[in-house]
Amino acid sequence: MASVESFSEPVYVYEKPVRLWHWVNALAIVALAVTGFLIAWPPVVTSGEASEHYLLGYSRFSHFSAGYVLAVGLIGRAYWALVGNRYARELFAPRVHDARWWQGLVDEVRWYLFLVEEPRKHAGHNPLAGLAMFLFYVLGSLFMIATGFALYGEGLGAGSWAANAFGWVISLLGGSQQVHSLHHLGMWYLVVFTLIHVYVAVREHHLSRQSVTTTMIDGWRVWKDDRP
Repeated sequence: MASVESFSEPVYVYEKPVRLWHWVNALAIVALAVTGFLIAWPPVVTSGEASEHYLLGYSRFSHFSAGYVLAVGLIGRAYWALVGNRYARELFAPRVHDARWWQGLVDEVRWYLFLVEEPRKHAGHNPLAGLAMFLFYVLGSLFMIATGFALYGEGLGAGSWAANAFGWVISLLGGSQQVHSLHHLGMWYLVVFTLIHVYVAVREHHLSRQSVTTTMIDGWRVWKDDRP
């Protein structure tokens, strides 16, 4: 196979663990958003015996379960960044020390603003996408995990693992109600980011010079032209 720099032969970018994490993580975020909305605005059930309904309980259980999936998945993804290929590390380590990375970032901003006719080729994340994933997804997810488990620890009670590990978050952020509000706001933050992420992925798949959406399915980056 030709080197990555040739940008002519397909490049194997996303390994199976990365692709599995991506789709499981996507499902977890959807489940967290839906159940989080139901927890904040629980539906009113007016028919039948009250003991036959357990909608909020099911919503909370599903929310907690999806939260575990999100947290464990992120830990697993961080591990694979250490043992996987070079592209597995991009999510956690934008190459801000590289002058060429900054030039690529400027070029991508100009491309997204329709100021240039053609974008550069990128085997992994382009600089702007990589930076956005780190700032908005990685850091945002860590905030949601910390605040979520802090609130979960309140329910489990003092002395529980969650209260011991994340109880400090409630004191740091100004109390339980403040953490509830920030956690709920963070839900909308991730929802908006996810919608933008999907839009950009579809846009780039059609307008850029390489495959995008299919790469997260089969792992291969395929080029649309042979030019550098």
